Amino acid sequence: MSEKQLTILGIGGHVGDMELTAGGVLADHSLKGDKIVTLALTAGERGVPAGQDMAEYREQKVREAAAFAELLGGRSIVFDIPDGELEDNTEMRYRVCDVIREVKPDIVITHFKNSMHKDHMTTHRIVNDARFYAGLASFERDLPAHFASRLYYAENWEDAVDYRPYVYVDFSQEAYDLWVEAVSKHWFVTGSKSFPYLEYYKHLARVRGIEARKTYAETFMIPEENKRVLRSEL
Repeated sequence: MSEKQLTILGIGGHVGDMELTAGGVLADHSLKGDKIVTLALTAGERGVPAGQDMAEYREQKVREAAAFAELLGGRSIVFDIPDGELEDNTEMRYRVCDVIREVKPDIVITHFKNSMHKDHMTTHRIVNDARFYAGLASFERDLPAHFASRLYYAENWEDAVDYRPYVYVDFSQEAYDLWVEAVSKHWFVTGSKSFPYLEYYKHLARVRGIEARKTYAETFMIPEENKRVLRSEL
């Protein structure tokens, strides 16, 4: 168990985004006794399998988010916003702010700024501002202010433009196995015909691990203003 229990909040545009891109690290932290919470701003139901009712698939996605979180000893939150209709507005920033104040994360993980998917880019902007709102007591809400001191942007094949791995976080075989089991609860991860999600992210975890001289790893970017290396000498 970590010396101090950490709380990590992964915020994605859809159910499955954070589970795929940061799931190995989340699993590793869960095994160390840290608290894991996922928030999906939409369920991602427009990826509905052919022939299935979209409303039913949304309910399925919510269950899948809960199943993933349960295996990691955490919890999931899914907003009731239709997939593809996420609004880039102040109301959404306050809704995410309220979750941050309730969960009190030490670490927030979300999407990188660029993406082929509008919901991912909108989520990035919402989360950055919501973290700011959550940390200032002068933004009066029902819950007291809380500042999440660490913010990371996960590596996602859909968010690849200008993404450059900055932080490598390695994780154990046990965490890898837990992550694969948990993320396989999502139908689109194992059943989608449009993209081999599980195969891609399993191989990516191994490639990033090799680059880090470890077995498995996931990479992240950080806010530009935090890219500082302080040394007293070379």
